[in-house]
Amino acid sequence: MKKKIVVIGGAGFVGSHAADCLTKYGHEVTIFDNVMSPWISDSQKMLMGSILDQEQLDVATNQADVVFHFAGIADIKESSERPFDTFNLNVMGTVNLLESCIKNNVERLIYASTMYVYSEHGSFYKASKQASETIIESYSKEKDISFTFLRYGSLYGPRSQKWNGLNKIVNTLLREKKLIYKGTGNEFREYIHVEDASELSVKAIEEQYENKALILTGHQEISSSQLIEMIGEISGEEFDVKFEKEDIDPNHYAFTPYRYSPKRAQKLIPDNFRDLGQGILELIEINSDQIYAESSD
Repeated sequence: MKKKIVVIGGAGFVGSHAADCLTKYGHEVTIFDNVMSPWISDSQKMLMGSILDQEQLDVATNQADVVFHFAGIADIKESSERPFDTFNLNVMGTVNLLESCIKNNVERLIYASTMYVYSEHGSFYKASKQASETIIESYSKEKDISFTFLRYGSLYGPRSQKWNGLNKIVNTLLREKKLIYKGTGNEFREYIHVEDASELSVKAIEEQYENKALILTGHQEISSSQLIEMIGEISGEEFDVKFEKEDIDPNHYAFTPYRYSPKRAQKLIPDNFRDLGQGILELIEINSDQIYAESSD
C-alpha cells in the first residue's frame, strides 16, 4: 500500500537516499529540512523549516501516514564540542516532532538511531540518541503512535558529509598521499553502502517491524589497516600511512558496534549487498572529480 511519507532531514546524506528509495517504490514523499535539498526529484515535495519550530512541523506532518526522522547533529566530534545544541536539536527536536505526529494522527515514526546507542562510546551524540529512543518508546506507550528504530552502523557512499569516516579517509589519501590514523589499524567496522541501508530503511515500513529496533550494518568485518590497503590497491597509488595509537579518540569504538549486541534489536540483511570494493571505487571517483574541479578553478 502506497503511503504519504514525510522525511525529516531529507536533504542530508542518509535522508536524501531514503527519500529517493521511497519515491522509487511509489510512495508520496515530502522532504522537510532547514536547507533546500540538492537531490530533490520532480516527484518529491520540499518544505523548508526547523525541527525546533512546532508550527512548521505541524504543517509538514499534516496528513502524513509515516514520518522518517533523520534530522539533527550526527557528527560525533561536533556533538562533543556542542553538547547543548546536540541535545536541543536531537532530543527536543524529536519531542517536537512526536507532538506534531500525535496531533496529526501519524501512524508511525521511523527514527534514525545508531549502533552507538548501547556502547560505551559516542559522546553526547550517543546520549542524545539513547534519550530519544527512550522518549519515543514512552510516547508510544502513552499515545496512539507506533515506532521503528533504525540503528545504523558505518555508512558510506555518495552524498556523504566531509566528516563521514570512510569518505574522509579516501579524500585525505587522494589529496595528501598520506594519512595519520588515530588508532592501531586493528579497529573493525562492518561498512554498509547508503543505498543498501536505504532499501532496508524502506522495508522497515512493513507491519512486522512495528515497535521494533532494527540493526542496519554490513555483512563483513574489515580492519582500518585492511581498508586503507584496499583503497591503495583500487586507486593504484602508494600512500604514507602512520597509525598513532596514543591519539585514539575515546569517543570512537575499536570494534564494530554490532559487537555490543543492543537489546531487543533485529539485524536486517539485504538480499544483495553492494561490494565494498566497488563502493570504494565510487568514492575515489567522486573525490577525484571534486579535487580536479577545485584545481581547475
